[in-house]
Amino acid sequence: MNTKPSLPRTKILSFPTRLNDTRNTRYGRSSISATLSSKPVYSGELKATKETTRIEPSNKKSANNEDNFLSKTAINYLSKTLQDTAGISNSSSKKTGYDSLVDTATRVASNLDTKQQHELVLVALDRAFPTVILSFIKMVLPPSKLSRELFALFTTIFFAWLVGPSEVMETEVNGRKEKSVVFIEKCRFLEQTNCVGMCTHLCKIPSQVFIKNSLGMPIYMMPDFNDLSCKMMFGQDPPEIKDDPVMKQPCFQFCKSNRSYGVKH
Repeated sequence: MNTKPSLPRTKILSFPTRLNDTRNTRYGRSSISATLSSKPVYSGELKATKETTRIEPSNKKSANNEDNFLSKTAINYLSKTLQDTAGISNSSSKKTGYDSLVDTATRVASNLDTKQQHELVLVALDRAFPTVILSFIKMVLPPSKLSRELFALFTTIFFAWLVGPSEVMETEVNGRKEKSVVFIEKCRFLEQTNCVGMCTHLCKIPSQVFIKNSLGMPIYMMPDFNDLSCKMMFGQDPPEIKDDPVMKQPCFQFCKSNRSYGVKH
């Protein structure tokens, strides 16, 4: 029996032609298109099993409530970079701050297949972080116990605005203990999007590729879709995409993104 469900039909946004640009990036030649004519690369695997039951949050507060000035600046910068890369205008949306970032990510996910989502996020991150700074970090911090621990520490300090509060955990590498794992108690992006597909294709996979290629640091991100936590294991190579357990993870029963926008999983 063919259990692969069909994807919901979605409305294509009127993105400017820049979304169809072909550009050279550090990841090779990338062509990003808003057309939905091509078959999503991984869409069937994430819907192969029964949906994950999760209680839909009620009266969820705005994601912007507790952001300070620096956090808001970083959020707005990332959101604007993603919008510019995708050719999306924010003039039609009244959302601001983290809500705007989530709205932009949702619009991207609803109009691009999963492979195109990876490509677009990689281009956006390329634009967001100066190459000269990334190259310098890669040069002075080659993979080592010290660099893995520093990357973990920096993540907890500088990226709470994106993923929420986190802490460094101890692990064992080649028989030696080191503090190179970041534990995010409840990922802000996953909680706000409430979508397994968006977590996987707009955060986890492109982030793993970007950090490895730009900073020379392997990283395996392991989200837990039961409690919304996530582990970031610096120095550990992730499995191939097709072998990653997350690819067999069904989305939440109350996935608002899928129901409202037809986000591809």
